[in-house]
Amino acid sequence: MPDINLNRLVRTLEPALQVSLEAAVSLAVRNAHSTVEIAHWMRTLVDIETISPIFAHAGVNLGNLRGELDLAVDDLVRGDGSIPTLSQNMLLLAREAWLIASLQFGRDRIKSGDLLIALSSEQSLRLAARGIAPSLRDINVKAIEAELQADTDTGAIETEPHSARASPGDDEFLRLYTQDMTADARAGRIDPVIGRDRELRQVIDVLMRRRQNNPILVGEAGVGKTAIAEALALAIAAGDVPQMLKDVRLLSLDLSLLQAGAGVKGEFERRLHGVAGAVKKAAEPIILFIDEAHKLIGAGGQQGQDDAANILKPSLARGELRTVAATTWSEYKRFIEKDAALTRRFQTVKVEEPDEETAIQMLRGVASAFTAHHGVRIRDEALAAAVRLSARYIPARQLPDKAISLIDTAAASVALARQAPPEAFKMLRNEDDLLGTEAEWLANEPATMKNRARLLEIEARRAQVAAEIEVIETRYGEEMRLVREADRLEALLSSDQDDASNKEGSAGASEDGDDVDIVAIFSTQPADRNENARTALLAAERSLSEFAGEKPLVPRVVDRDVVASLVARWTGIPVGKLLSDQVETVKTLDARLKERIIGQDAAIARIAASMQTARAGLSDPSRPPAVFLLVGTSGTGKTETALSLTDLLYGGGQYLTTINMSEFKEEHKISMLLGSPPGYVGFGEGGVLTEAVRRRPYGVLLLDEIDKAHPGVQEIFYQVFDKGTLRDGEGRDIDFKNTTILMTANSGAELLSGLAADPDAMPEGETLERLLMRELQKHFKPAFLGRTTILPFMPLDKGALSGIVDIQLGRIADRVRISYGTELALSPQARHALVSRAEASEIGARAIESMIARDLLPILSKLFLDALATGQTYSNVEIGFDANHFSAIPAQLADKEEFVEPESRTSDNAATDDANGLTGCSGDQKGKERMRRNLPNTKRKIVHADLSSD
Repeated sequence: MPDINLNRLVRTLEPALQVSLEAAVSLAVRNAHSTVEIAHWMRTLVDIETISPIFAHAGVNLGNLRGELDLAVDDLVRGDGSIPTLSQNMLLLAREAWLIASLQFGRDRIKSGDLLIALSSEQSLRLAARGIAPSLRDINVKAIEAELQADTDTGAIETEPHSARASPGDDEFLRLYTQDMTADARAGRIDPVIGRDRELRQVIDVLMRRRQNNPILVGEAGVGKTAIAEALALAIAAGDVPQMLKDVRLLSLDLSLLQAGAGVKGEFERRLHGVAGAVKKAAEPIILFIDEAHKLIGAGGQQGQDDAANILKPSLARGELRTVAATTWSEYKRFIEKDAALTRRFQTVKVEEPDEETAIQMLRGVASAFTAHHGVRIRDEALAAAVRLSARYIPARQLPDKAISLIDTAAASVALARQAPPEAFKMLRNEDDLLGTEAEWLANEPATMKNRARLLEIEARRAQVAAEIEVIETRYGEEMRLVREADRLEALLSSDQDDASNKEGSAGASEDGDDVDIVAIFSTQPADRNENARTALLAAERSLSEFAGEKPLVPRVVDRDVVASLVARWTGIPVGKLLSDQVETVKTLDARLKERIIGQDAAIARIAASMQTARAGLSDPSRPPAVFLLVGTSGTGKTETALSLTDLLYGGGQYLTTINMSEFKEEHKISMLLGSPPGYVGFGEGGVLTEAVRRRPYGVLLLDEIDKAHPGVQEIFYQVFDKGTLRDGEGRDIDFKNTTILMTANSGAELLSGLAADPDAMPEGETLERLLMRELQKHFKPAFLGRTTILPFMPLDKGALSGIVDIQLGRIADRVRISYGTELALSPQARHALVSRAEASEIGARAIESMIARDLLPILSKLFLDALATGQTYSNVEIGFDANHFSAIPAQLADKEEFVEPESRTSDNAATDDANGLTGCSGDQKGKERMRRNLPNTKRKIVHADLSSD
């Protein structure tokens, strides 16, 4: 299709069609459609009084057509919210209509009849029209042609030149570009607004002025500025306003609609002047509500010249145009406050974030709308939880917006749980499909030992998945039955006696085999009816709770637990009730940390106690859960403590943020932590510290070697330790209230080493802390130390170093077992060499890691690479030490390749562990015990396989 000049196209339309095309663009914008389609244009045409008769004359039923076009518009795909463009079908329709108007009827303007003839004549348009609205196939083309020809013969055609622009009537401007909020209020389409009486009174006071009667609501996003305008509309609709405002209409001006399609120079100004003129000429007084008022600056022209703000200034100053505007503080300061003339024309009304009790009242006012929309009940405890949990754990947003979002999403999730299989069921199905696909691929691969082992693992796992799916299906069906039973009883309780008696005849034996006899409930006297129903409801809820346990698949109502689980999904913070496995994790934290951190029992005990207090909800909610300063020589387990705490309590290393503070020896590098301030390079990119915590507020922050940072850098943490917040370079408050902070320092290492040299005279408790405090004050200010918990990490003795050897070698033994099916043992001589060398070094346990990486792993690698080259396997390898050299000695050499059955398919390990007293130990602890006793690590069942086909 050749390019069509849109400006010329618009000028060829008769005035009413121009208005309808603008309305079609507005309709597309309101529905977030990326293109303006024929359905949009036809829908606006049928509502224009001067055009709609042509449809009736053409034999089309207007009522049916409106319904069909509404459905067609709703079915269109939504876009990204950008300004829509005319579709190819729209351009084709305009071109065909122009050809009909000019060639067939000799006119220079397109009429609505020309459009209908084009829709029925051109093949692709005819198919498109019938797909949009079946009623359009009934168009009587001959009747339309006869009427258009009669108009042509009588000269009833538009004769003004192409350059003339006919303007729509005043009412059309208001209909196209505004939304009547008072009409919405009278129709019940606006939810009640609670808790904003003071701000509403201020708005009314300003509107009652004779001049400069324009309030502007200023507050952070989400505090409810638009809701105050809705409260004004509700008050006007109810007549609860002064006499001067009782007949007022409150219209919401949509600036995006004003700009949509206004590409022709002067078009935006024409529309805005038209709206302002219509407001002035209206028979009843009108107040405009302008949301996002800062968009007036620069809208329709260059800022400060012919933009919307300058067009409206005179009318605002004279009081001819009354408005209620709304914007945020940042946008107000950035755009409006800089324009002194515009600022004088508005009176600011500050809208603060409501307190928690007021926010709960606000939610009670809108909860019924969510109940009706989602079809689920919302408990009052859920409203209170939404406010309090969002206030604590979602600090980046404001009340009541974030609490309303929580309730809306929680209600949606409960409704979805009743209509779709549970997420656990879907995950298991997906896992089974993936395993099946993997098995198909492996079946076509060579039958190697590794592939056979993996196929057996897949077979075992698929059987396990199938069993789990069956359990979930059974449990889901039973929970749904119990939920429906409880819902029915609660509905009976909330209905009046007449409704209940009407249900009596149809209740009978409840469906799905429910145990509650509804007839028996209603056969009693009315006075006892509610009590019986309430007793039955409590029994049904108790049965549901006992059956569902801690993790129900089908939540019955929106309660506190549902809201808390949603907050946990949004933020990653476990804010709900602690489940039994989580309670056990916290209770055993001390013992499990001591399995991994050897020789620091006192420090570990204090860390575990602090974390247990935090998880029990008894720590100060306005501060981080704990702030520890770990002091001691290198290689005593300080960094490993942070790693172990993150792994055991938070679920993995991804919850650990580590910052090397030795990089911040200069004070000016504070900007690296907080982010560059405005005007500096890097502004907007965030800081190393603030961005990490903002993205993952729940976890562990490790500030390594904090004593090497500049004192000025250390001071920025005062606010973090005290208030749990830190303001970044962009002015945002970053929340540290759910971040456990660990800092490491080598200060005082010499003191601790000297004290540890004489274990019998070693001070403990407060005496040790006082001695250490004097040393630490050389590097830290008292204000810094007073905000932390100081934990001394003592130098490691031989016993502790031996335990660390067991842990480190146990991890390597696990890797060897998985990769080669070989058990790894450590000789007494090798153990003694590792421990004595580590004890003599100045880096503690780090020396063990260094010796393993430098001396042991190379010889093990050479042994296994040689075995792979010759096709041999070893069932047992012992690490020995002789003449200052470590060696790897294969204890048993197999003559041919052996197939090792997966460990999960044999009980030999469990039997051996039980015989040696290792049952119930963790993996690290088992490996450590085996190494310490020099036991041959448990041999697995060996299955000799015929590998001749490989």
